[in-house]
Amino acid sequence: MKSSVSTSSKKQASVFDLNGVPSFTKALPLALQHVVAMIVGCVTPAIIIAGVANLSEQDRVILIQAALFVSAFSTLLQLFPFIRLKQFQLGSALPVIMGISFAYVPSMQAIAERFDIGTILGAQIIGGIIAILVGITVRKIRVLFPPIITGTVVFTIGLSLYPTAINYMAGGTSSPSYGSWQNWLVAFFTLAVVTGLNHFTKGFFKLASILIGIIAGYIMAALFGLVDLSQLQTAGYFQLPRPFHFSIHFEPSACIAIGTLFAINSIQAIGDFSATTVGSMNREPENRELQGGILMYGITNILGSVFGGLPTATYSQNVGIVTTTKVINRFVLGLAAVILMIAGFVPKFSALLTTIPQCVLGGATISVFASIAMTGIKLIMRQKMNFRNTAIVGLSVALGMGITQAPQSLATFPEWVTMIFGKSPVVLATITAILLNVILPKEEDIGNK
Repeated sequence: MKSSVSTSSKKQASVFDLNGVPSFTKALPLALQHVVAMIVGCVTPAIIIAGVANLSEQDRVILIQAALFVSAFSTLLQLFPFIRLKQFQLGSALPVIMGISFAYVPSMQAIAERFDIGTILGAQIIGGIIAILVGITVRKIRVLFPPIITGTVVFTIGLSLYPTAINYMAGGTSSPSYGSWQNWLVAFFTLAVVTGLNHFTKGFFKLASILIGIIAGYIMAALFGLVDLSQLQTAGYFQLPRPFHFSIHFEPSACIAIGTLFAINSIQAIGDFSATTVGSMNREPENRELQGGILMYGITNILGSVFGGLPTATYSQNVGIVTTTKVINRFVLGLAAVILMIAGFVPKFSALLTTIPQCVLGGATISVFASIAMTGIKLIMRQKMNFRNTAIVGLSVALGMGITQAPQSLATFPEWVTMIFGKSPVVLATITAILLNVILPKEEDIGNK
């Protein structure tokens, strides 16, 4: 009897162990916790881009399905590398969740307005190749992306998303009721629920604050007659992903815009990998974990583009869950990915998400966009804000945000110039920050002259 108990305990790992399979009853609620924390963020970029691209209801459902499916298999490939050697592995094998990233939304909006979803996916393939190159050379080029650079980029991303949130709170620019008091009331009610749960609750309610806020806002919107459920009737109960449904097109200006962001996000991923290991395992990530994670980031984005999944990245909110709970077991996070994948096979579920009124999404996501901007500020403040660094941040954000606020200033330039530098502030801010960081003398250099 003792022997059988002993054997059983060896087979079931602890949820605090990186490897092994714990009890399913313990793993499931912990996995659901990860799903609840990220699912809104995972599908919202797809919903936003679908609206900008004026997709049909069927194509909107397919884009959301692809977001769930691609996030799931990207997470599984990061968690469980299929190539794992002593000095090299393909995948980080760290407890991280991958999901569709808000970082690319400003540039994707510009591309969707001018071109189509296929052009975004084509640029994503080029971006994936760039991420692979970054992964191969990460030890050498990492010096080009100190926190002052990545922080400036993240801060600019957050700022550039604010107009999207405000337009959504007002009901969406394409809506006949844009700016109505009903839209604003629902939006602020949703925001109040999210903010209240974030600051006055703990545990599940805090982690699920955005999801709960959307549910509350959805109910209120339904009472005002703002919810249309007609598209649910035509959606099926099961559907496999559709490769090349949106086609793939390559447009040089789009590739430059998205490719630049992939280079930055590849370096930014190092921060999430490091936060995961330092916060939950009391160690720095190994070189093979960092390199393998970035390489797989590039590979999964190339594969994801085939299925119509928009660009992914590591999810910081899930990193926060791991570092807070110390639950690092890869099976737990793998189970969360499987739940996402199952959801991605159900068009009814994706169709239900398309019925969320834009005012509800705006009220829920403006806090996310604010958090992105503040994360950028935190990264910036890791370095001393002397005259040199304030110039880098100030000039980069000023040029990036300023030119996109006055797009007519590039009217005499070729259209590709406007596409790269005039539609999204992120690319220009990134390039400016990198150049200034290389060119401007450091304070110690000035003192030695």
